[in-house]
Amino acid sequence: MKIEELLSDALWEQACEQPPPGPGFVERVLAARRRRRARRFAAAAGVTAAAAAVALVAVTAGAPLPHSGKGDERPSSVLHSGAVSARPDQSPPRDLIAAGRSALAAYYTTRTVRQSADLAVGERTYWLLNPGTGRYEKDARWSVVAVAPGLRTAAVLERELPAARIGLLDLATGEVERWIPVSHAVGGLAFSADGRRLVATTYSGNPDIFVKITDAHTGRFTWGPRFGSTPRTGFEVLDVASGRGTWARVAPDRAVQGREDFAFGRAGDLLYGRVVGPRDGMEQFYDVTGRKVAAPGNERRLRWDVSARLSPDGRLAAWGLVAEPHGTSYSSIRDPLTGKEITRVRGAELLAWADDKRLIAWERDPHEERYRPRLVLVTIGSAKVVPLSGYQKRDMDDASGYWQPVFADR
Repeated sequence: MKIEELLSDALWEQACEQPPPGPGFVERVLAARRRRRARRFAAAAGVTAAAAAVALVAVTAGAPLPHSGKGDERPSSVLHSGAVSARPDQSPPRDLIAAGRSALAAYYTTRTVRQSADLAVGERTYWLLNPGTGRYEKDARWSVVAVAPGLRTAAVLERELPAARIGLLDLATGEVERWIPVSHAVGGLAFSADGRRLVATTYSGNPDIFVKITDAHTGRFTWGPRFGSTPRTGFEVLDVASGRGTWARVAPDRAVQGREDFAFGRAGDLLYGRVVGPRDGMEQFYDVTGRKVAAPGNERRLRWDVSARLSPDGRLAAWGLVAEPHGTSYSSIRDPLTGKEITRVRGAELLAWADDKRLIAWERDPHEERYRPRLVLVTIGSAKVVPLSGYQKRDMDDASGYWQPVFADR
């Protein structure tokens, strides 16, 4: 067996025995790859083999993956997680938006592109945070982007969906560090909370294909997923460091329409997807083999459509909008074990936790009848709202002008 294969197997076995690493795991792995590549060009073959042997001994002894931190030129507001970076005059944002542990890692707009008289496709365009400059840069190469904790690496899919490979993109350079081939074509991506694993939702066709839906009363039409049909076939769980993965089939559900991606639960050992039907908005959990299982106790009553989910300490659950007196929005905060409301907090849609008491939310403009939101920071027990972005410039009925945030831990 070659020394590279011994090293790969040792890394795999060691990773399985170690507790989950913190944010930045993906970046440490890619940094190690870059350093090894540079050493290969600089050293003779014999020296390279010796270095690999030393690395193998270090790994089997439990040595941590190397990461010097040199060359890290991210703005201090990215590095120091307590900082609040607000851009109330920017919509869409040009510069970093962040609060506490969460940062706006990317955002995208969607436009409907007509393919024929009765078919269209929803195409996303992304703006990605450059961690070196703290600015958002347009990158039209990708159809789907998921950002890893640490804000330096993203998993990406090329334009044609479903895709046969996944790219690991260096957000500072804009270059793909590595391609991961997949056994089944994928159309959706999500990282685990520690960034160590990636779930790729697999589809037999493009999940963003729309059909013409005509209103029987008005004769007007809109574009939407075909009712009672989905190309979703299952999911593949991948180890980011090695690229190894296992695919699980999930039986088709006639209630699922179009894009319905899977994501990791809090602990990272289970996956969940949206439930459509009598329990609409709730979640169904699966083990890594695709078998339906009961949700963990503190995730049993979470809503699929509320992306903030659990507070960092796991004691509070973000819930949906419950009241809008005089155009001022309030959302529910509940006990995740009982589902009972504990309190209410400002905000129309709770997006991410900044810490155990503060959340990032959409909050509507109270002076307009149309729903025109901006990003705000809200605090449990306080009516104060801190604007983080400007208001959306167009209403949500026009998707091409509506930017959708993508948050990640920093």
